[in-house]
Amino acid sequence: MNGRKLIFALLIAILIPVISMVHAQAEPPVVYAVLFYSPTCGHCEFVINQTILPMMDEYDGQLQVIGINVTQPDGQALFLSATEMFKLEQAGVPFLVIDDMYLIGSTDIPEKFPELVKTYLAQGGVGYPAIPGLQQALGQTSGSEAPTESPDPETLPAQAETLQTPASTASAPSTFPTPTMTPGIFFVDEGNNIDWADQFARDPIGNMLAVVVLIGMLAAVVWVFFIFRKRGNGAHPKESNTWVIPTLCVIGMGVAGYLTFVETTQTTAVCGPVGDCNTVQQSEYALLFGILPIGILGLIGYTALLVSWLMARYAKGKVGNMANIALFLLSLFGTFFSIYLTFLEPFVIGATCAWCLTSAILMTILMLLTVKPAITAFTSPKPRRHVR
Repeated sequence: MNGRKLIFALLIAILIPVISMVHAQAEPPVVYAVLFYSPTCGHCEFVINQTILPMMDEYDGQLQVIGINVTQPDGQALFLSATEMFKLEQAGVPFLVIDDMYLIGSTDIPEKFPELVKTYLAQGGVGYPAIPGLQQALGQTSGSEAPTESPDPETLPAQAETLQTPASTASAPSTFPTPTMTPGIFFVDEGNNIDWADQFARDPIGNMLAVVVLIGMLAAVVWVFFIFRKRGNGAHPKESNTWVIPTLCVIGMGVAGYLTFVETTQTTAVCGPVGDCNTVQQSEYALLFGILPIGILGLIGYTALLVSWLMARYAKGKVGNMANIALFLLSLFGTFFSIYLTFLEPFVIGATCAWCLTSAILMTILMLLTVKPAITAFTSPKPRRHVR
């Protein structure tokens, strides 16, 4: 009897590891990744809705993506850890990390991420990237082995939410982000209740500079209004022919051209020591009506100003007067639009773009230079008709 028990125990001891091994081999491979995003980033919305969620629906649990909101303090700290891990001085969102690789922007991620997921699944899956602080933020142990299951939502921070798959949002209006129940993508710290003071505190130096520029532009508009009310301080129309105006237009075209390049190619902008250009350029406000990049609008505006200046310089009579008026009205509209954009940076986006401030200052100076010739053109007497 004792011999039978011994044999039975030996069989169990042998079968348990074999069964465990077969079960482990039967488990499908899983790929884990991290997506850093901003809720005001139109490019992030595009990547999530057009790439990440469809892929997660396709792989049905074999793709797990953690979404981290960089506009929150904890999310920003993790984002800085990720950029430091890759030795990057500057980076914008969307920023996706898989294994020991990173992808940036709404061009790089859709083009490369699908192939990377296929490759890692063929190799047996890959765990979460070794971003310092990530495991602690998710409430998981920081072991060397990645978890083999999706993180339990109960272990996530209190403000964590999830996203739904495209199939479950078919009848819902398109909003971003949308709380859902898709396993695998968790948006940590949504930050929907951020007030303007919190936004401003994210970049206090850059945002303070934006406020100074904003006050200067408002004061310039008030001065222009005062000059127009007096109507007696006009200038000779040829004063608008000074070469300062085309020089400023050319500089503005250069600034707008660079911003157009950044916005259309998803290239990381060179921001300098003040502000965070990439956060601004990747926000939803970088596109007019969600379609036209603001950089292209600026390029069109400065080109129109330069053409108006050429007409004012070389045309005579009524055409020259109309060109001077157009020159002023274009710069006035550009200044008002720059005031709107400059207001958004510190109080809505929470970041300031030095390139945008440069363009705003240039446009304001152009308005000030063209107001007096425009007044003269407005008030110039019409030529009398000869009566026969």
